[in-house]
Amino acid sequence: MDSLFSSVGNVFGGLLSLIWLIIVVWAIVKVAKSGASTLAKIIWIIALIIFPLIGLIVWLLFGPKG
Repeated sequence: MDSLFSSVGNVFGGLLSLIWLIIVVWAIVKVAKSGASTLAKIIWIIALIIFPLIGLIVWLLFGPKG
């Protein structure tokens, strides 16, 4: 029974990781397509790659729109 819960946990964790990766990639694409300056885009993309959770939250609050 323990191996069943372990397998379900592994699948669930993998699915959450895939969803998180898709969200971060989407944010990077949005930054790249935004009207912000090139330097701002580079800084936002680096922040999203190095600090995915904090970077995404900060980007959603303060990042370039459009």
